[in-house]
Amino acid sequence: MIAVRREREELDPRAKPPSDEIGSYATSLAAGELTDSELLEVIRGHWSAIENGVHHRRDVSFGEDASRVAQRSAAHAMATLRNLAIGLFEIQNSRGRVAAQGCKSWCRRMTVAVALKLLRA
Repeated sequence: MIAVRREREELDPRAKPPSDEIGSYATSLAAGELTDSELLEVIRGHWSAIENGVHHRRDVSFGEDASRVAQRSAAHAMATLRNLAIGLFEIQNSRGRVAAQGCKSWCRRMTVAVALKLLRA
């Protein structure tokens, strides 16, 4: 197992005060299995998939970026509920049980009772 520590400094001159951001990554790869540049590409690919996959879907389906929820715990709860809705949609879609054109229209028809029933199935 190898661990990577990546440091990033805020380049926006308007940021007050400038801060450093440190990200840590752990992997099951053995040391030397990938070069530094290959490992960096894997990390970037992972975050690209998240940004372009999960986050994009949450924003398009649920308008997450426009959300006015400011309290951190409430925002986290809302993100969790959005992920749950997308997950339920994907499960039902893979089973061929979705008549809607996409997640957004499917979720608009969803009720709490039906969602709970799906979670128990």
